[in-house]
Amino acid sequence: MTERRPYWNMEAERMLNSPAMRELQWDRLKKKMAALYEGAPFWRARMEKAGVRPEDIRTWDDFSRRIPVLTKEQFREYASSCDGDMNRILEGWMGQEEASRLLCIAATSGTTGDPTPYPLNRGDLGIWAEFTARALWRCGIYPGDRVLQAFGLSMFLAGVPMCMCLSEYGACVIPVGAEAGTDRVLSYARLFRPKAMMCTPSLAEYMAEKAAAVVGTGAEGLGLEVIICGGEPGAGIPEVRRKIEGAFRAKLYDMGAGLGCSCDHPEYQGMHWIGDDLILMELVDPHSHEPVPLEDGARGLAVFTTLAGTVLLGFRQTIGDIMEVAVSPCPCGRTGFRYRVIGRTDDMLKVKGVMIYPPAVEGVVNRFVPRVTGEFRIVLDEPPPRVVPPLKLKVEYGEGTREEDLAALAEELSEEMHRAVKIRPKVQWVPPLTLERFTKKKKVIEKAYEKK
Repeated sequence: MTERRPYWNMEAERMLNSPAMRELQWDRLKKKMAALYEGAPFWRARMEKAGVRPEDIRTWDDFSRRIPVLTKEQFREYASSCDGDMNRILEGWMGQEEASRLLCIAATSGTTGDPTPYPLNRGDLGIWAEFTARALWRCGIYPGDRVLQAFGLSMFLAGVPMCMCLSEYGACVIPVGAEAGTDRVLSYARLFRPKAMMCTPSLAEYMAEKAAAVVGTGAEGLGLEVIICGGEPGAGIPEVRRKIEGAFRAKLYDMGAGLGCSCDHPEYQGMHWIGDDLILMELVDPHSHEPVPLEDGARGLAVFTTLAGTVLLGFRQTIGDIMEVAVSPCPCGRTGFRYRVIGRTDDMLKVKGVMIYPPAVEGVVNRFVPRVTGEFRIVLDEPPPRVVPPLKLKVEYGEGTREEDLAALAEELSEEMHRAVKIRPKVQWVPPLTLERFTKKKKVIEKAYEKK
């Protein structure tokens, strides 16, 4: 095989997380502040409310302390103030001139409220295309390779915009989409023999369960070499990684929650942030929004500022992800600080003062595969975040697990949960394939209080 260069963008990616990159970020940040202040009414109003003009921001400390963080709740308030009129929303968000140049509008899934739009003009699509190219190259996917796209196509940023970026990169995209259903995704994967597949961890797990029945072979028979997962933390959970890689005999990469993708090191090292020159990422305290320095082991709420394009991920905007970072060199030798998604502010639970995030619960449950299937639900009798103990877990037992062994298994699971996350849940067992499978984002919270 011809030796390939280590990075898609040799100039920018070699500079990641360096003093030279910091200078480039500062130069782009000043220009972005001035452009938004002059051309985007929403951002100008936020700066004026904070009592700051672009020329007042002279240092990084000024920026992180004087420019307020925009939360999802505040964006919804802004949308409401526009009476839901998308023209008003977009013109305020990016300016009338830029709004008139839009090529595509994507959105979040809107699981906790109205969807948040991602307006994409040529510059914003350029950011997404450049990030996609950098990530694909690091994952061993090159121009000419076939990629089956099985993320949700309908409105998701990883849907149609991702397909556009795959084509721009030179990959052969097979746009099946999660909406086609697991059977069709499996059938097309067998028919077109792609090198790689992009999907949620939930869909990959479900495909592994159904492969034999649908295509007559295990998931390894599809011949996939690479699986890129995003949309959920599953690909960063060791137990889930082992399950997916073992089923498909393919290398699993984690991608998303910003401009990041994992590396090919045998042990998961988190995702490398590979877009310093495109979007600035910071950490802040989830409650006070005080800045948290980026250093090994630091945890906080991720905040993004678009430096190129228009305003793809906002200007000190958060989508609610809690992250842990590492800035020391990665054993893989690749550039970019690393981050792991610990959870989301929307999903945080408090049990006797202990903060619990669903990915931590998922990791523990998956340690017991194959005695359990890995599918579970956190059952809430009251609105979160406070949970009156014990935390209730509905868990599927495995095909080969005898019912007379479930009581002992529940005790074992409870003890392991206590060691890992400091709580002892109450386990309710349900038979295999009882819980709904998801082809898009997995929903692990069951809101029993809404059924009362």
